[in-house]
Amino acid sequence: MLDDVYRDSDGKMGKALEATRADFASIRTGRAAPSLLDRLHVEAYGSSVPLKQVASVNSPDGRSLLVTAFDKSVVGAIRKAIETSDLGLNPNVDGASIRLSIPPLTEERRKELVKIVHKKAEEHKVAIRNLRHKAIDEIKALAKNRTITDDQIKRGQDQVQKQTDKYIKQIDELVGGKEKEIMEV
Repeated sequence: MLDDVYRDSDGKMGKALEATRADFASIRTGRAAPSLLDRLHVEAYGSSVPLKQVASVNSPDGRSLLVTAFDKSVVGAIRKAIETSDLGLNPNVDGASIRLSIPPLTEERRKELVKIVHKKAEEHKVAIRNLRHKAIDEIKALAKNRTITDDQIKRGQDQVQKQTDKYIKQIDELVGGKEKEIMEV
């Protein structure tokens, strides 16, 4: 029973960590990375679809991205999605492809991005703490039903706290790495 609580909370905390990684991948650094456009959605074929489904994205050099549409009719929609995003990029349309120049970041913009990283990290830490809270509530429910002993309750709460600390530490490490990457000139 306690093992189920551990497994469940560990799986959910792992997903929160992956969500943090995904969020951080979409934050622009000085380098051109195809993952920068991962969260963009394009209005195509009557619905909103992820950019990856209508185009390929690659980085021919470290300073630009090349978006190649699979169907030339969606190029305008892709351009619009890039322009309306919060990335601050200006797309140059060339037939079925769109070239994006990634300008070097200003010091002010770097500091702004670091703040965004810290804000997103805190949101994910809160999610992990909420998962800890739910797991401890489940342990207390088991205790109320008298299916576990007082020692098991204490051990269970300690175990859940250790899981929480482990995932929070990993998020802090991700923040440190991303911050270093952003501040790198």
